[in-house]
Amino acid sequence: MSETIFENKPDYIREIFHTNTAVIGMIHLKPLPGSPRFSGGNLDPIYDFAMKDLEALERAGVDGVIIENAWDIPFRKPDNIGYETVASMTAIAQRIKVQTDLAIGMNVLANGALQALSIAQAVDLPFIRVNQWVNAYIANEGFVEGASAEAMRYRSQIKGENIKIFTDVHVKHGSHSIVADRSIQDQTHDNIFFDADVLIATGTRTGNAADLNELTGIKNNSTLPVIVGSGMSEENAEEILRIADGCIIGSSIKENGEWWKNVSEERTKKFMNMVHKVRNGKDN
Repeated sequence: MSETIFENKPDYIREIFHTNTAVIGMIHLKPLPGSPRFSGGNLDPIYDFAMKDLEALERAGVDGVIIENAWDIPFRKPDNIGYETVASMTAIAQRIKVQTDLAIGMNVLANGALQALSIAQAVDLPFIRVNQWVNAYIANEGFVEGASAEAMRYRSQIKGENIKIFTDVHVKHGSHSIVADRSIQDQTHDNIFFDADVLIATGTRTGNAADLNELTGIKNNSTLPVIVGSGMSEENAEEILRIADGCIIGSSIKENGEWWKNVSEERTKKFMNMVHKVRNGKDN
């Protein structure tokens, strides 16, 4: 049973996606200008790759997408994310937005909360994802602090209160807090108290499934919607989505299940068939 940590908010999953179990597909952008793997030239090939994914996701019937600079590896710490990254992601997001009615979110790696907010405000996107919202972590990028204090002030400064914040509770690709003295209950409460709108349960790295006990722990201690942010597949969808309010899905619906390839429409449709089964069960 969750306790009241902060004032209750609307259910932004239902408000944004109009369903009780939202499926949000990943659009992993090819390497952007400024990243080591960028091959030069203009943004057209990156946009074309992204549009191929968008079209497959739309035909399969997902409820929304998140645009992410997934190929900009190794990722920079938030203060070092370049202007060229923000400019490129803004340009691509705007081109994608005019091609779809799906809800679009933004995730700028690594932990670029202010950058994601600036893009979302410029392009009029309804939500962003922030992987490290509270606490401090030792991540692959080094020491990374929670983004909430500066991000919430920046959102107010740019009059972006319409942009909702989806935050990871137990951060993947990190040490899960430096001294490991924050329980799942504590971390859930921290995210709620620091004004998140939707909580995300995730595995330890891209493609790894969230632990069911951890998901249940977040859900039982949250007054906010809880979605799963990694490791979703056709095989585990029914079990996980009976607990969660939705999911973000990427790797398992790509060709051969490899995150760096294009979205497979066939794989996505099989996943969505399982989701519809869960939705019908929740409605009855």
